[in-house]
Amino acid sequence: MTDSLTRLTDSLTLLLVDDDITLTQVLARAFRRRGFEVYEAHNSEEALSVCKNHTIDRCVLDLKIANESGLPLIRKLKYIQPDLTIVILTGYSSINTAVEAIKLGAHHYLCKPTDADDILQAFECNDGDDGTEIQATPPSVSRLEWEHIQRVLAENDGNISATARALGMHRRTLQRKLQKRPVRQ
Repeated sequence: MTDSLTRLTDSLTLLLVDDDITLTQVLARAFRRRGFEVYEAHNSEEALSVCKNHTIDRCVLDLKIANESGLPLIRKLKYIQPDLTIVILTGYSSINTAVEAIKLGAHHYLCKPTDADDILQAFECNDGDDGTEIQATPPSVSRLEWEHIQRVLAENDGNISATARALGMHRRTLQRKLQKRPVRQ
């Protein structure tokens, strides 16, 4: 990481919201070394409490926090602190959740695994990449199913029971599908 980018982090505050305590601790340590004042939250309530009690400049928000979606939290955090810059971090990426996260006010969307340098670059990136390659093959049926489930889940604000009803499947079946890693494209 360049010295100029490291200097940009002087006196900035960062909120890490992820239910993975080990990952949160590793990222917190890395960001503290880069000069950030770091706060940690492991669920929505903790994240909202931190934002109400402290001025936060940047937030790294996991898309799936335990059994809840991080998407509704974007709007709530931005309501409390409108200038908050949010980067979504997820192991459950989909086109739909990326689009919705950006519409809701996230600055960037990153897929796990990632590190502090990638996250810092995402915070600093203000332009799109017109050199991004288009896939040569269409997504598989399994990937399309994953995308559809994610879209319906977002439409139901992360409510698994309502999503299962909308999809016409049993709630436990949906929960099993959601616990699996997304199908590669």
